[in-house]
Amino acid sequence: MGAVRAIAEPSSLRVGGLTALSTTDYPGHLAAVVFCQGCPWRCGYCHNPHLLPAHGATRIAWSDVVAFLGRRVGLLDAVVFSGGEPLAQRSLAAAARAVKRMGFRVALHTGGAYPERLATVLPLVDWVGFDVKTSFTDYARITATAGSGEKAFASAGILLASGVAHEFRTTVHPKRHARDALAALARRLASLGVRHYALQEFRDAGCANAEWRSDGAPSFLNDAWCATIAPAFASFAVRRA
Repeated sequence: MGAVRAIAEPSSLRVGGLTALSTTDYPGHLAAVVFCQGCPWRCGYCHNPHLLPAHGATRIAWSDVVAFLGRRVGLLDAVVFSGGEPLAQRSLAAAARAVKRMGFRVALHTGGAYPERLATVLPLVDWVGFDVKTSFTDYARITATAGSGEKAFASAGILLASGVAHEFRTTVHPKRHARDALAALARRLASLGVRHYALQEFRDAGCANAEWRSDGAPSFLNDAWCATIAPAFASFAVRRA
């Protein structure tokens, strides 16, 4: 007989941060945000670089997270698992299940690095914020990781087929993205069935990569250009830095 894989327990979830209240990480809901430690990609504009290693300087015990959430039952609507990349940890599903049992809705922020794990956890999730870095054929330029675009594309398809509520969004760097390429990406996403999309201006805050800091480079997301993108989606937003 083959080896039996141990079932991951929520207590093994490596938590690198906890936000007590957010009104933006799960639109329309009051949420706590659990920041999961670890990410396989190395995006130059990452604003949470301390969460990239599998083990960080700060670790919050899952029991402390549960104790905090216990005091917020009836006050918060949801718990958002963000990162880092939450799907990098096999214990995410158990943690999401525990949160659901407490009566909270569950939201997930992901870049889609683990398609099979995404498919496993989606039945426990009420909403997904899916980060699309750039054209799926150009991912390695952003993530510094070969094959990342293929995994993101597979995950996008899984999410769209699942029926789980979601938003796709792209962080736009003034020096690393081009207007024409973004327009092509928007058309591609719309053709795949994406109906809710947002563009987010890059913020220097938190970015540890000196080469990726914008150094005051202006955003090209002007209102007139964004208005040409909006009709392809049921909802479209631009989030200014």
